[in-house]
Amino acid sequence: MFAAAASDARISGNTDRMSESEFPPEHRPVDLYLGFLRTSMDTENYRQLLGVVEPVLRALDEQRLPALDFALDGDHGDGLSQEVRDEAALVIAAAVTGRLDNEVVEIDLEETGPIRVITDADTASDPARLGEIADYILERHRQNEELRGIAEVSDLPTDF
Repeated sequence: MFAAAASDARISGNTDRMSESEFPPEHRPVDLYLGFLRTSMDTENYRQLLGVVEPVLRALDEQRLPALDFALDGDHGDGLSQEVRDEAALVIAAAVTGRLDNEVVEIDLEETGPIRVITDADTASDPARLGEIADYILERHRQNEELRGIAEVSDLPTDF
């Protein structure tokens, strides 16, 4: 399993700190999912997957996620197949949510084209909720474009 992700887990529950796992390290959902992927994925794909998710899982365990900037495109995603990208997103979602029912959903947005999001199974099967997510993403895109324009005319960096 994922040795670097060991944490100070409590079997009795999660009463003091939300970030502490309710599962012993070898039974955390993310570790169970990684074990499944290790047996079901091609060895090279699994190696690539670990290269992507290990720093994120380590950051989660060390509770330093706010300083972590991560996306599965650009430098992190170079040379990765869509399968590895999707599985990496699902591994990270399992680590963050503690759930194994997350799904990758592709939403086609008019202004930006298709995007992939990770959501729980109930939301993935609810067209109205997916529409709300699409609306939110489009609004954020519009805000970012507006801010990018302001930054550009102000001679400020536009790569946010």
